[in-house]
Order: sequence, then C-alpha cells, then structure tokens
Amino acid sequence: MTTLIVSSRHTEDNQSLWRAATARGWDVVRAQGIRVPEVDDEVLVIYFESLFAPTVAKRVGRRLQELPEDWMVRLPYSYAKRMITITSLAEARNFAHPMFVKPPNDKSFEAKVYESGADLPVEYDDGMTVLVSEPVLWEGEYRCFCLDGKALTVSPYYRSGVHAKLSDYEITPAERSAVIEFAESVLAETGEFTPRAVVIDIGELTGHGLAVVEANAAWGSGIYGCDPDVVLDVLRRAVTFAIDAD
Repeated sequence: MTTLIVSSRHTEDNQSLWRAATARGWDVVRAQGIRVPEVDDEVLVIYFESLFAPTVAKRVGRRLQELPEDWMVRLPYSYAKRMITITSLAEARNFAHPMFVKPPNDKSFEAKVYESGADLPVEYDDGMTVLVSEPVLWEGEYRCFCLDGKALTVSPYYRSGVHAKLSDYEITPAERSAVIEFAESVLAETGEFTPRAVVIDIGELTGHGLAVVEANAAWGSGIYGCDPDVVLDVLRRAVTFAIDAD
C-alpha cells in the first residue's frame, strides 16, 4: 500500500491531493504538527510545508529530494535571462539599490524586491544564504510539475500580477505547449544537478520571452490548477528511503 502524509493545515492543495490519493486507493494520514501517526506502508508520499517537511521525512525514515542552493546560479543565462548571484544575508544588506532577494529553498522570509539591503528582515542570521537578482517584470507565470525530464502538468499562477485562480487557471493550448517545451529544455540542460521530481516555474519576461522564474521541491509546492492525480506521480518520486543514494 501507499500512504500520503499531509500537514495538519487544511488547504485547498492538500485536500485536492487527499481526494486524488483516495481515488487511487491510497491511505492518507494527517500529521499533528511534526508528529506523524505510525504508518506501516512501504511507500510513503509526503506533501508538507518546507520548514517542517525534512523533520517529518526523517521521522518516517525517508529523505526528500531537494534542489542545490545554487541551482538558479548554475542555470545558463539563456534560460534565466537576468543576473542572479548567491551570497550571504550579511553581504546582501550592503546593497544600496533595489534587488530581488529570496532564500534558495524555503519560505523563511518573503521573496520580493527590496529597495535596499537595509530593508531586509533583521531577525535572520547574517550567515544565511540568499539569492539576489535584478528586478524584472513578469507578464505571466506558470508552474510545471516535472518528472524524469518531462513537464507532466502545467498551470498558470499569475498573469500581470493577478492570481490566475480568478480566471480558473485558464491556459491556451499554445501557451501550454510553449511552456512545456521550454521547461523540458531547461530540464535537459540541468539534468546533472536537478532532482528527478521537481517543480519548475516558467515566466513570460517582459521584453525577453520565456525564462525560468525559479525551481522548487515538489513536496512543498502549491499545485494551483495542475492535475492533482498527476502531481501525486511526481510527489511519489520526490521521496526516497533515507539510505537510498538517489
């Protein structure tokens, strides 16, 4: 049997995945904080907030696939289409001009454009790693749940700053095709340092066409209008036994 483990927070996403998992005949358990009920199934699938997911995975003897912190920096410029650097929060505080700053692999503080380094949050350790890039404008942003080099399900999530939920995540066949083709070209280029199960966000960059917005671990990413049944296929490959090498 297979068991899906979700957090104690009731969200649209984990409810959609719960229904999809039940339709497959999977068991579903909801953690209480970071405490997980005893589960005997060999195949465990985890969908959890990024701050707590690694702890939950460790408690059930599993390991989560994660992206290297410098994934965006290693991405060829032809896919990023903007300058991105990785540095410490202390160094970022020295910037005197607007910049987009985010933690590489979690949501510990808000990813956004800060007018200067002085505006960065003060409650985090100066040694913390951050990604810094020039501010850009996105006309549209799309989420791709990917597995083994293929973008399996795609959804828009913002259009000119407006949440795509307001348009029922509508996407044209031409948009879908273009986003999938671009995402899969990114996966082919970065295969040596990209997990087999991953989320790639693609955006329409004003004046420059399609570009990578960011990449995220599948087990903690919102699904928006993506097919929850297909997302389960990606999530299942995003967790391995703790002793596994891959």
